[in-house]
Amino acid sequence: MSKEQTKPSESLVQQLLAERRELKVAVERLKLDLADTRSNSGGPDPRLRELQEEIERLRYQLASARAEVNRMREDRDELRAGIERALEKLTAEG
Repeated sequence: MSKEQTKPSESLVQQLLAERRELKVAVERLKLDLADTRSNSGGPDPRLRELQEEIERLRYQLASARAEVNRMREDRDELRAGIERALEKLTAEG
């Protein structure tokens, strides 16, 4: 083989070896990134506790509002019954 025939193949081999090194470096970087991402995402979302507390607060508010609505209904029913009794007395006397 002549030197001209070996030069392109040597050049190609060198190119491929350089590309292989670059790819190995890229793989190692990605492995480090993956390990970092896994270690950072290992625990629960930091907002989770805050959101759970907000849910509990809203549930308490809902229960309080429902209780208030029930009290108001009872008051309304008592007032209605009182008005009806008063009307009955007025019509009976009249």
